Amino acid sequence: MSNIIGFLNAKFSCKYSNLNKKYITRPKKHNLNLKMNSEISSKHVKSNSRRKIFQVLSFGSASIPSFLSFKANASVKKKWEQIEIPVDNVLFDLDFVKDSPMHGWLVGSKGTFLETIDGGKNWIPRTFANLDQDEELTYRFENISFSGNDGWVIGKPVILLHTKDGGKTWLRVPVSPKLPGEPILITALGPDSAEMTTSAGAIYITNNGGRNWKAMVKETIDSTLNRTISSGVSGASYFTGNIIGVIRDKNGKYLAISSRGNFFLTWQPGQEFWIPRARETSRRIQSMGFIENDLEKGIWMSTRGGGLSFTNTKPDFDSINNFEFFPSDIKTGGYGILDVTFRNQNELWAACGGGILYSSFDGHKTWKREDEIGKIIGSLYKIKFFDSNSGFVLGSNGVLLRYTD
Repeated sequence: MSNIIGFLNAKFSCKYSNLNKKYITRPKKHNLNLKMNSEISSKHVKSNSRRKIFQVLSFGSASIPSFLSFKANASVKKKWEQIEIPVDNVLFDLDFVKDSPMHGWLVGSKGTFLETIDGGKNWIPRTFANLDQDEELTYRFENISFSGNDGWVIGKPVILLHTKDGGKTWLRVPVSPKLPGEPILITALGPDSAEMTTSAGAIYITNNGGRNWKAMVKETIDSTLNRTISSGVSGASYFTGNIIGVIRDKNGKYLAISSRGNFFLTWQPGQEFWIPRARETSRRIQSMGFIENDLEKGIWMSTRGGGLSFTNTKPDFDSINNFEFFPSDIKTGGYGILDVTFRNQNELWAACGGGILYSSFDGHKTWKREDEIGKIIGSLYKIKFFDSNSGFVLGSNGVLLRYTD
């Protein structure tokens, strides 16, 4: 462990080698009349295996117009419409290019990489010209983040991609094999700048496009727990060395859940290590987050079986005292709540297993099940609002809902 701690205390560098290819996005079957990078040539558009895997793209020319109109029927005004996309994989994350707010990217399992230029009404599949097509299918792209035209993507097996031009070209950034854990969250901060968190609790920041990374914490969570195990944090002795559900608020403060859901941890800039915190319920933690993406407004916690609670005041991340959570009256029938997101101070939405969505319009005092979305085959994992009029729900089986109110 001392070697890892020593590594955390130091800056590390990733020398660019022949791994640094430019990955040029291109259509998987049709160019859909979109102007693509001039480096794309016909030699990249091939592979029978690709056509077999993405059979939905194998239309005749007469069917192309139907592909161009992948969107829900809006004859009946609803708050959410289901957007048809040409894949049925798990969708993990979505973000928009901040310098071009109608231009966005959607990522998921089995190499899913989709692009929109109309605010998310239509999505076009993309692939990487210099990445082996069979290899691409093995990747789970789990997190994407943009600041201006500068964007980052992380995935598994470990891969880190960086763009400076809104996604026209992507650079594969080498990830050091000495990295404690695997990258699980990355946040774009500005030109060539990003903050990355790993499954071992390491936090790094780069200001030169990933060539060098500076450690923000001095030790892994495993090391912290070894020092503080006598503190009485319930479940800490069962820690497997990994965290899940890492969430960062807009000011760089973090929540993380142990992989078993036994306890959670907090960190804020200036602290040298994570602070472990006991859960005040017999049920394991399902998910957590910040109210309106801001610690100043509080945090929420969901537990196994559909429990949901909120803090009434700002939690003190400097204190080792437990946080006080107050239960919210939501009845999910036992389905776990996987994400909660605020559209504004009073309106919030909760995504559940079983493809169920709940809404509250009085600051989580009362809840209503949203039956208008219809029967969803799969689970809803993530809700993201980019402003009061732009929101999306991501799920399994290629489920994508778009806010329309």
